[in-house]
Amino acid sequence: MLKIVNQRQARILEIVREAGFASIEDLAGHFEVTQQTVRRVVNQLCDQGLLRRIHGGVSLPVQNPNLAYGSRQGLNPDAKRRIGQTVSDFVPDGASLMIGLGTTPEYVAQALSHRQNLRIITNNLNVAAAFARNPEVEITMAGGTLRPFDRDIIGDTAVRFFSDFKADIGIFGVGGIDDDGALLDFYVGEVQARQAIAANCRTSLLVADISKFGRNATVRGGHLGDCHHVFIDKPVPENFQHLADQCADRLHIAHTGGAQAA
Repeated sequence: MLKIVNQRQARILEIVREAGFASIEDLAGHFEVTQQTVRRVVNQLCDQGLLRRIHGGVSLPVQNPNLAYGSRQGLNPDAKRRIGQTVSDFVPDGASLMIGLGTTPEYVAQALSHRQNLRIITNNLNVAAAFARNPEVEITMAGGTLRPFDRDIIGDTAVRFFSDFKADIGIFGVGGIDDDGALLDFYVGEVQARQAIAANCRTSLLVADISKFGRNATVRGGHLGDCHHVFIDKPVPENFQHLADQCADRLHIAHTGGAQAA
């Protein structure tokens, strides 16, 4: 039974719903109270099933959550690797790149990790790690509270971070693509970060393996037609062919030798 009794509880729920995660430390700072006080409040919300405890903070008890990052890394690795190489062929040396959260952008980063004179702007710790051993790459990372299971920064912090730059190319993944072309993710904060990248780059690249077409996620933000280029691993399913037709001049199908227009 729902028993929210004060504004603080309601505001904590709102913060977590917007970002997908909130640390006890950040919540204590927001309300200017002790961490012990915040912990008592979030424990009450967790006991009601409105939040769930995770290391260092709380997140939403999502009914249809995304898989853990480590599990997603192992899904369709060949497809993601080919997409990564295709994007690498597309990106010139000397470019400034915003790279967002998700496993496919991480594969893109791995493919680009040996390149020269790149500037990387990212909220994805795995992307930063992929480039970290290359002294020819400048890496700028978002500050804020790390989502420990996703190894990224989302929410208002990421939006402000990306808004401080103008990059040549923005590269981002997506949780799912609906049959009307809507781009879907699992948390509002993920959508906000992706849209901030799209708004602050000159050329936007959506990278998505074919399993994302028709995959269910609950938060809408953006449309397939808004992306300047779309990189996938093979032709779209037949019931999504209408979307492929609408963006045929921007759709790139990865193959061993590089990019192939759809």
